[in-house]
Amino acid sequence: MPSAKSSSGHDAVRRDLLKAAALATASLSSTTRAALTPKSAPTLLGQVRQVDAGALSMGYVDMGPANGRPVILLHGWPYDIHAFADVAPILTQAGLRVIIPHLRGFGTTRFLSADTPRNAQQAMLATDVVALMDALHIPRATIAGFDWGARSACIVAALWPERCSALVSVSGYLIGSQKAGQAPLPPKAELAWWYQYYFATERGRAGYTANCRAFNELIWRLASPRWAFDDPTYARSAASFDNDDHAAIVIHNYRWRLSLADSDPALQPLEDRLAKAPPIAVPTITMEGDANGAPHPEPDAYRAKFTGVYEHRLIGGGIGHNLPQEAPRDFAQAVLKMAGVA
Repeated sequence: MPSAKSSSGHDAVRRDLLKAAALATASLSSTTRAALTPKSAPTLLGQVRQVDAGALSMGYVDMGPANGRPVILLHGWPYDIHAFADVAPILTQAGLRVIIPHLRGFGTTRFLSADTPRNAQQAMLATDVVALMDALHIPRATIAGFDWGARSACIVAALWPERCSALVSVSGYLIGSQKAGQAPLPPKAELAWWYQYYFATERGRAGYTANCRAFNELIWRLASPRWAFDDPTYARSAASFDNDDHAAIVIHNYRWRLSLADSDPALQPLEDRLAKAPPIAVPTITMEGDANGAPHPEPDAYRAKFTGVYEHRLIGGGIGHNLPQEAPRDFAQAVLKMAGVA
């Protein structure tokens, strides 16, 4: 333990350093001081509420007028509700009611029973959306999303069009099947799915569990190579990965696609319908960023799957996979149009 004399000496040195730093800062021009000032914190959404929906206590944000036309925004992996932090205010200002849920395995969404299998097959994630709508007494909504969220939005639009008044889907038609997942792709396309094969191994499960935040930050950078997000922006979403079920849900989702994880037998009738790649007849806008580094289909490959009023938008400017967060005004404008208020 240091002596009282040495502590006093250290305190004096510390006071001198602080005084010198204060004088140096005061001598800086106002422009220089502003450049050294930390950026303001990224936008936070409102209070996260909880509602029992199917097998889940689902965390969600509910913004805007309660009697506004409902819009449901669905995030993907590895993102969270804050992908829509700059989208939601634009929509609520137009009078829309905006609901943004944490997907199973993210944020405050929790399983009601410890005995429920941690299943994340595509039909399960889509039925979560319908269960949330039922819990909130929303018969019909405009549904928009990207990545996992876009897949769920497409499924609801295809299987339950009476619940989906219109659709906004980043990267288009993303409904798949286990059979389709067994078909080999060209080598370059297979390379883009490297993490899916990593997750298929026990080393991958252990690695993702141990290094989740670092792993997901890498995915952000690979999927959006021209997006200069800062540490606070990533940390805001990364907090949602601390969910106890997060790793199990992510691993099951990707293993299920390769037929390496079990399906829920009760969902097989839905998966059989989805395996036929059903068309989507509700009014739809599909969107794509011009610098999307994640695996995604080309627009021509899915155009015929949308049989109703349809529009595709390519968003320029180096926009990557997380289009709502990278180009919030473009995404919001598409939702406004589909919701009938643009």
